[in-house]
Amino acid sequence: MNSPKPVSPALVVIAYALVYVVWGSTYFFIQMAIHGFPPMLMGATRFLIAGVLMLSWCKIKGDNIWQKKDIVPAGISGLLMLFGSIGIVIWAEQTVPSAMVAIIAATGPIWIVIIDKAHWHINLKSKTTIAGLILGFGGVFLLFGEAVNRSINGLLDKGQITGLILVLFAPIVWSAGGLYSKYKGSNIPARLNTGWQMLIGGIFYIPLAVMHGELNAFHISSIPLKAWLAVAYLVIFGSIVAFSAYVWLLSVKPAAQVSTHAYVNPVIAVILGVLFAHESISLLQLGGLLVILFSVLLVNFSKYSFRKKTAEQFHPDAA
Repeated sequence: MNSPKPVSPALVVIAYALVYVVWGSTYFFIQMAIHGFPPMLMGATRFLIAGVLMLSWCKIKGDNIWQKKDIVPAGISGLLMLFGSIGIVIWAEQTVPSAMVAIIAATGPIWIVIIDKAHWHINLKSKTTIAGLILGFGGVFLLFGEAVNRSINGLLDKGQITGLILVLFAPIVWSAGGLYSKYKGSNIPARLNTGWQMLIGGIFYIPLAVMHGELNAFHISSIPLKAWLAVAYLVIFGSIVAFSAYVWLLSVKPAAQVSTHAYVNPVIAVILGVLFAHESISLLQLGGLLVILFSVLLVNFSKYSFRKKTAEQFHPDAA
């Protein structure tokens, strides 16, 4: 990786704040949005608008946006990450608190190591990485152990249990999409790749919205203002501004430093869920969060070494 470029410290602070806070807040705003929007229609609205805006910007910048060799890999990764993974998050947040969804999504870096077979010979030789993998699953078992106990006592219904199980797959699907983009993606500007990911990911929400009868039941006049504002926030800040800040940070700072958002995002999500959505977090759930975050630290420990830096990092959108 090239040495970091000299940039304004103020711009760096602003960019980190955007990635830390905005991406951490998307779980909260997704739940706010689906209290007014049908879930799949909300996903379609968010990503179709964001995709059109991003591709329009690419056109203004002079990018050649109509290249099949670029569109296909971007579409596949967008299908996995923005439709598959974020779609699971949107669906699950109908019954699962946003803070709990964010805690489970924090396991994303663990799944990247597990799925990235090409680097097993490096990653699985590290004792700290293996310890992090084991500890991470321990944190997930803590969360689900409490969920099972609450279910037995009649405190969780079938929908909540189904939502929790579905959420387990969100970071797996996101990691698979990120790795596909890494190994199969074309060498195009990040803004163009992201624009097609969003547009194609958004298109795939439409058939599900139709299958669930969301279009027939949808009436614009019935959508509350706060739901519209939540979608606008997700489009502008969650999908465009924060991602642009993330890409810029990767160009001027070591990737290992930028990846620290993985430790901050779930904390922001928990704080917002507790303070504004009146969600309750038990001591066991808080313990699960701390265990998962520490496991992610162990998994990435070698990347923070002064002797070894890597330029490859992924984020689960960021929801």
